Amino acid sequence: MAIETILVAIGQEDEDRAKRLGEATIDVAGPTGADVVLAHVFTQREYDEVIDRLDFSASDRPDPSAVAARHVETRTIAQSLDAADVDYEIRGSVGDRGEAIVKLANDIGADRVIVGGRRRSPAGKAVFGSTAQEVMLSSPCPVTFVQD
Repeated sequence: MAIETILVAIGQEDEDRAKRLGEATIDVAGPTGADVVLAHVFTQREYDEVIDRLDFSASDRPDPSAVAARHVETRTIAQSLDAADVDYEIRGSVGDRGEAIVKLANDIGADRVIVGGRRRSPAGKAVFGSTAQEVMLSSPCPVTFVQD
């Protein structure tokens, strides 16, 4: 199975692992020449906070993709991809992270999803949920998990 499209799921908690997400993406996209989509999904609260923090006008309600493009985690990964000459596009959305990532993977015909996360106990996953776990269980394609 050829890898033509890679979806990289980026979240608010990925600042510490953004470089590792970029490296994992380059490891797959570089040799295959795959198209890369950097996807940052915000909860509504996060989106509102980021608009304020990044000096967007709240009355304009900017496109989530424009907000994602200015977010530190997305920029860090984008800089790594630029340095490795890997083409990418940035997409942002607002909603449930796991559902939005799986929907986007389906919409773009992703051949691979790359998602970050931290090690959690089974009880912690059951109580607090896990976006990475939801993506791994529901994704239409293989998922690469980048751990802290």
